[in-house]
Amino acid sequence: MDTTSIIKPYLTEKTMTIATRGWYTFVVQSFAGKAEIAHAIEELYKVKVVDIRTINVHGKMKRAGKKQQTKLQPTWKKAMVKLAAGQTIDAFQIGQEPAKV
Repeated sequence: MDTTSIIKPYLTEKTMTIATRGWYTFVVQSFAGKAEIAHAIEELYKVKVVDIRTINVHGKMKRAGKKQQTKLQPTWKKAMVKLAAGQTIDAFQIGQEPAKV
């Protein structure tokens, strides 16, 4: 299966917090469906996807340049994926202490 529907993990303070509860967030292609995203995540990270939620994030108007002209940022799609209990994705383990046994 093709994994090109996943662009990158979406790493922010909020997504790192909810990653501790098993929800992992990714930037995905705008045409990708839930089943396609779930299959791509399972194949790419070797995990079992239990639930998936998708959100279309609308582009914002930003001011840029010397004359502060407005530019429209592109619209993109975000996918939040719930994994099976006990599974993690290493990309979201940045800055966390290793578990003590």
